[in-house]
Amino acid sequence: MGRFINPFTDFGFKFLFGREVEKELLIDFLNDLLVGEHVITDIQFLNNEQQPEVKTERGLIYDIYCRTNTGEHIIVEMQNREQPYFKDRALFYLSRAITQQAKKGIWNFQLDAVYGVFFMNFVMDKDIPSKIRTDVVLSDRDTGKLFNSKFRQIFIELPNFNKEEDECENDFERWIYILKHMDTLDRMPFKARKAVFERLEKLASKANMTQEERMQYEEEWKVYNDYFNTLDFAEQKGMQMGMQKGLQKGIQEGIRETARKLKELGVDNDIIIKSTGISKEEIEKL
Repeated sequence: MGRFINPFTDFGFKFLFGREVEKELLIDFLNDLLVGEHVITDIQFLNNEQQPEVKTERGLIYDIYCRTNTGEHIIVEMQNREQPYFKDRALFYLSRAITQQAKKGIWNFQLDAVYGVFFMNFVMDKDIPSKIRTDVVLSDRDTGKLFNSKFRQIFIELPNFNKEEDECENDFERWIYILKHMDTLDRMPFKARKAVFERLEKLASKANMTQEERMQYEEEWKVYNDYFNTLDFAEQKGMQMGMQKGLQKGIQEGIRETARKLKELGVDNDIIIKSTGISKEEIEKL
């Protein structure tokens, strides 16, 4: 393991971007992501666990959920492996953040804008292999004119970002370069250009973590490593079964095998649900 933490483990991602004491990092990243559109000066972290309105509905847990000083609700998610219906899931996440704004009694339906920012360690659209960022808005199909500004999705496909350090042209690209390579870097680049990267260097350095934080990170890193090895095994098994019994059935069996092995590793049910799409009831039966 390198000098800095891996920002794409659950612990690493929330340690860097999901804490009140270090919220300036998230504010800075969001401003670079939305440069020319918004200037965010403050955020308030909201409860990332969204309970269903009725018991029969499904709850969900966001990685990071916050509200800006100008009223936008922003969901920030990290997805490490490709999932069936990931676009639908992203839509569901934003939809829940919208419906949760409903007020009892007389209400004029005015909504706060909801943004979803999705980091992906896989390629979402393989027919567009060089696209790093996909912005989704509600617009008129014929004219392209924005129809409603209250819904926005930004998908960041990390495997498609292949620039070297000296090729990064703006601060958004510098953020992506650092995040993609952080756990293999010997030094933090771009500190002379932007003070926030010096702060990021101190925060992400394992040497600056408390013993408790270091133990928690290393334990999760082990689970993270086992998780990917398990997924690779499940994918291979799914492909074999797909050739023998039909591709779709093989894929589903591979997903179930992944969930079973994650359960054996002691991974929390919420993480298994998020990683595989399998329901809590199915997991309990495994």
